[in-house]
Amino acid sequence: MNVGLIIIAFVGGLVGVLSTLYLLFSFPAVLIWKVYRRITKGIPMTK
Repeated sequence: MNVGLIIIAFVGGLVGVLSTLYLLFSFPAVLIWKVYRRITKGIPMTK
């Protein structure tokens, strides 16, 4: 295989893994934060 193609595939795979890890941690963190604010301060979860 071409070395350039392997590098592009590696970078693309790395970007996919990093974005998946970000979503894996950020979505639950935002939901927990919104529930915490709802319980402690009475702020609606949609704000």
